[in-house]
Amino acid sequence: MQRTVTKQVKQLDRVIIRFAGDSGDGMQLTGDRFTQESAAFGNDLSTLPNFPAEIRAPQGTLPGVSSFQVHFADHDILTPGDAPDVLVAMNPAALRANLGDLPAGATIIVDTHDFTGRNLTKAGYTTSPLDDDSLAAYAVHPVDLTGMTIEAVKQFGLSRKDAARAKNMFALGLLSWMYGRPTETTIAFLEKRFAKVPDIRDANVTAYRAGWNFGETTEAFVVRYEIKPAPMKPGTYRNITGNLALAYGLVASGVRSGLPLFLGSYPITPASDILHELSKHKAFGVTTFQAEDEIAGIGAALGASFSGALGVTTTSGPGIALKSETIGLAVMTELPLIVIDVQRGGPSTGLPTKTEQADLLQAMFGRNGESPVPIVAPQSPGDCFDVALEAARIAVTYRTPVMLLSDGMLANGSEPWRIPDLDELPTIDPGFATSRNHGAGDETEFWPYLRDEQTLARPWAIPGTPGLEHRIGGLEKADGNGNISYDPANHDFMVRTRQAKVDRIAESLPPLEVDDPSGSAKVLVLGWGSTYGPIGAGCRRVRNAGHQVAQLHLRHLNPLPRDLGDILKRYDKVLIPEMNLGQLGMLIRAKYLVDAVGYHQVNGMPLKAAALAHAIADLVSEAEGHEAPLGVWGETVVKEHVQ
Repeated sequence: MQRTVTKQVKQLDRVIIRFAGDSGDGMQLTGDRFTQESAAFGNDLSTLPNFPAEIRAPQGTLPGVSSFQVHFADHDILTPGDAPDVLVAMNPAALRANLGDLPAGATIIVDTHDFTGRNLTKAGYTTSPLDDDSLAAYAVHPVDLTGMTIEAVKQFGLSRKDAARAKNMFALGLLSWMYGRPTETTIAFLEKRFAKVPDIRDANVTAYRAGWNFGETTEAFVVRYEIKPAPMKPGTYRNITGNLALAYGLVASGVRSGLPLFLGSYPITPASDILHELSKHKAFGVTTFQAEDEIAGIGAALGASFSGALGVTTTSGPGIALKSETIGLAVMTELPLIVIDVQRGGPSTGLPTKTEQADLLQAMFGRNGESPVPIVAPQSPGDCFDVALEAARIAVTYRTPVMLLSDGMLANGSEPWRIPDLDELPTIDPGFATSRNHGAGDETEFWPYLRDEQTLARPWAIPGTPGLEHRIGGLEKADGNGNISYDPANHDFMVRTRQAKVDRIAESLPPLEVDDPSGSAKVLVLGWGSTYGPIGAGCRRVRNAGHQVAQLHLRHLNPLPRDLGDILKRYDKVLIPEMNLGQLGMLIRAKYLVDAVGYHQVNGMPLKAAALAHAIADLVSEAEGHEAPLGVWGETVVKEHVQ
């Protein structure tokens, strides 16, 4: 008679799970499916994919490990989490590469099938950690995931290699059972993805269900966990990555401006997904051009803007270096152009699949001559949608190229996003020139460099419009009529006018909102880009410990908001955390003469909230004149990070 296994149900408020294995083990797919299940269930969540740059990294080695971390909760969360509560390791290398991130007491589910002598050696083990006491600090569950998968799908007649590939679905089924995830979305996904190969489809569905049933019946897992849905504002939600949100935001920009959208781009990690997604939306007037190189991509985009479209180009840091001359041409011709830089680790090829935010100074100054360009940066994956619209508003309204600085963490990470109604989105008026110059200059001739009094933008005339024929180019323009001019005084005037036009953008920005619950904080933490989540989580920890700290995050980096200087003066100390060596800090100190303190990290990974909280606490203690209660802040910060 079969024994009935009694399962305990335990309520949790949040969990951090990391799936890890070889880059061919499907860890990104597994993590994404678990994320989609959690999104369907209604949890708040944040994810962190992490994978090698190589298409097929060395199998069984530490550099070849791919992982996907998902943090889901019954309340508002801001980061993918510092340390996993659960690690699913598909081989020895995956275990070793991620073990250092685990806190004591964490759960480790290990696929024992690949713990062979050869694989242990490749991972750097002399003996199996499953056979000694090296994992005594953790709750370890050795499970032959591969062997059980092969047995579960043998009815489909697959080769042993093909059968073993479904082990990620077995693991997903087991974790879905452990945390009460809905199964319908994953089964529907598998049936659609592998519809053309019935045996593979059925094997993956069967492996997924077998993993679920194993959790239900085994005595190895006697506890099942529940994480309730998180309260959210009413609306329709979906899980979204930053790159997908950018693509949707660009489509919405075309719709709200009435302009055809043209993307000229060359594939580059981690920005390529924007090109892939936009290529699907021809029905919304989107044209995508995969160019032969970075220079051709931006050249085509600028040409599209000249012809009356909303020109966009996407790239990462190395591509910005190649596009810089054409960005300067866009500054001189004063045409709308959106340049999206999904930042990654550098310099040169650097760390293609890792995150960094070290292109700020390149965006500010990386061109010859005085060539000011507005810069905006999203703070979360969902915020990429709104920032794409903002970049389009600025580019079209002020007739200027705009730099949008995303990064690898935002691009590949995801979060729940409320789908906005169309009437919630701002309208963007391209204001094309429709007549000649209304009495300015020669009324029989169109002058392409007259200025709007409010924005200082020049007219945007579609080439070939009768009576509005004109020429533009990279040589300096005479004020008003746009003729080529080598006059020194005119050049000085035009340089100052182009700078003044960018400065005018600040007048259209809303007042900054400082997160300072007490109103009496002495320390302000100032950030930009994807550091928003870690900064917010770090400030929460400090406040929960009974101390006061204020937070301010910048969307607009050039021009800086008009009220920023007054805000900075209200605080005794300013901390600026960045995933670079202090680029925003340099700009803030130079412009406002504020002795800002930097917190810098360039290891290719997001900032950790616990370590950042420690740095914030140290500064709060210094400002308030008392010693920080060590131990409250969690992880110990490396002091060299604080400069």
